[in-house]
Amino acid sequence: MSDSVHSGLELGGPAPDFTLRDQFGQDVSLSSFRGEKAVALLFYPFAFSGVCTGEMSGIRTRLDEFVTFDTEVIAISCDPVYALRAFADADGINFPLLSDFWPHGAVSTAYGVFDESNGGPRRSSYIVDKAGNLTWAVHNPAAQGRDLEEHLARLHEAAEAATSV
Repeated sequence: MSDSVHSGLELGGPAPDFTLRDQFGQDVSLSSFRGEKAVALLFYPFAFSGVCTGEMSGIRTRLDEFVTFDTEVIAISCDPVYALRAFADADGINFPLLSDFWPHGAVSTAYGVFDESNGGPRRSSYIVDKAGNLTWAVHNPAAQGRDLEEHLARLHEAAEAATSV
C-alpha cells in the first residue's frame, strides 16, 4: 500500500477534472463539487469481481459515515454504463459508479492508475478537497481491499482542515 500520487500529480495540487457517465447514464463532473463538497474518488478494477464487490458493498453499508464529512463518494471503473447499472442494482449500491469506458481509461490514465495489462484502473483512492485539490492518495494491490477506516480518518482530517481555514 502506498500513499503517493502517480502520473505527475502532486498532493496539494489540482485534481484533474473530468465528466463521466454514472450507472444511470447521467453526466457527473468532478468540478461540480468544487466549493460544495470534498470528493472521495475510488478507482476499482472491475464490477462483479470479488474484492471490488466486497469493497463497494462495504462503502454502501457505511455510506452515512462517508457523507458525514460533506463528502461525495464516487467510484470509477472502465466498465460500460450498462454493466455498472447491473452491478449497482444487484448489490444495492446507492452512490455514483462512473464509467471510464470511452475513451477507454482516459480518466484513470490522467490519475496515473490505468493498468495496461488488464485494461482497467488499479485499486486506488484519492481525496479531493472542496477547493478541488488532491489531499491524499493510496494505492492497493489488486487482491487487497481498501482500509475503509483509513479513508474515513483522512476524510475527517480534510473536513477539520476545511473548517479551520
